[in-house]
Amino acid sequence: MNGIGPAMDDQVKDFRVLVVDDEANLLKVMAAQLRKLGYEVLAETTGESAVKRLADGNVHCVITDLRLPGMDGMAILKWVRMNQPHVPVIIITAYGTVENAVDAIKHGAYDYLTKPVRRDELAKIVDKARRSFYQRMRGYLSEGDGVQIIGQSAAIKKVIKIVNRVADNPSTVLISGESGTGKELVARLLHERSSRRTNHFAAINCAAIPPELLESEMFGYEAGAFTGATKSKPGRMELADKGTLFLDEIGELPMHMQPKLLRALQEGAFMRVGGLKTIQVDVRLVAATNQDLRQMVQEGKFREDLFYRLNVVPIHIPPLRERKEDIPLLVRHMVEKFNRRLHKHVREVSPAALNALSRYNWPGNIRELENLVERLLLFADSDVVDLDDLPDDFFQNGPDEPVGPIALGQLPLRDAVRGVTERIERKYILAALRRTNNNVTRAAQLLMISRKTLQNKMKELGLRGDE
Repeated sequence: MNGIGPAMDDQVKDFRVLVVDDEANLLKVMAAQLRKLGYEVLAETTGESAVKRLADGNVHCVITDLRLPGMDGMAILKWVRMNQPHVPVIIITAYGTVENAVDAIKHGAYDYLTKPVRRDELAKIVDKARRSFYQRMRGYLSEGDGVQIIGQSAAIKKVIKIVNRVADNPSTVLISGESGTGKELVARLLHERSSRRTNHFAAINCAAIPPELLESEMFGYEAGAFTGATKSKPGRMELADKGTLFLDEIGELPMHMQPKLLRALQEGAFMRVGGLKTIQVDVRLVAATNQDLRQMVQEGKFREDLFYRLNVVPIHIPPLRERKEDIPLLVRHMVEKFNRRLHKHVREVSPAALNALSRYNWPGNIRELENLVERLLLFADSDVVDLDDLPDDFFQNGPDEPVGPIALGQLPLRDAVRGVTERIERKYILAALRRTNNNVTRAAQLLMISRKTLQNKMKELGLRGDE
């Protein structure tokens, strides 16, 4: 594909794009280009037929011309925003009506393309929309009947309390937390619970955009500003006027961009790249990071003044290992979601399997849990997911093993370590025997030891094959 567009992976092949245009030739060309990139494509020539397709619930992205006979592109956008807000809508417009496309973006469209549609621009925008779609579908927030956090732990209740307190004010928010904890989804919750929710939520991943392109992505550019800039294009900050701008991975913001962002935040104004006109905006900024920005300030890798400008309202998202009591609720929510998406009919996850999930340390946080639940439902043969359905690598990585209370002065270190080691060995051997229906040879293969070694270990630990 000459470096244009996304890689041909399962997420691309499963991503279904609905293209709507009453110009038959343009519709045919775009559909062919998207299919060549690996997407599944649906094509419609009217807004009414497009909404019927959307009502089936099997569309992941919409590309629609703004001008259509009868129900136009703006009407399609409004229908999607009301009924399927997780589906990104990309607007197509003629060159002379770019202002209308920008207005559509401010009312919830994901992005826009101008005619004639270039293949590289089409590939780039749809790939970004695909990534955004899957990010919104993952994590621990539900976006069905409005956005809400799933969980009842003290740690997550603290997050909910802060969000409710600060959602509808213009103060800058800095969200911190490990990868996979759901920082972008908390940012969307802040937006959806504010009076800005009818305007655009614009997101920039500072780590995913090359440093030399980040300024034009954030502030936009004028025609002729650089090679390839054949027409003017507004940036994310301009599109987020009266809405919310989300800067993910803010710790990756290049040093040369930091004073420019600080100035734009302080003045509420900026200029496009290559432009002479100052553009005024009213933007609520939410930033997120999985790095320690205070440490980066001390190391000279992040500006101190920008840090304090961002850290007006700090929100820390706890890792999953610190809110394990939420795992049953999260699993139930994820089972319901994947039942709908995968057309499965799993009724529950057994108590034994839930117990194993609750003891695991989850280094990948919510994202890892959701990937596992999706995998379990995908291969489920019955309406109950049980312990035996958990994949082998889950046991190989090992559930979190509590050491227990440390009683200093009661046991020599060597004896204390031996006791913990025996408990771990006992747990793994029992899991392997359970997985293989007490077949010692297969259990030894699963544990990657010899059959004789396993038999000796079982004898040492007083275990029988039927235990």
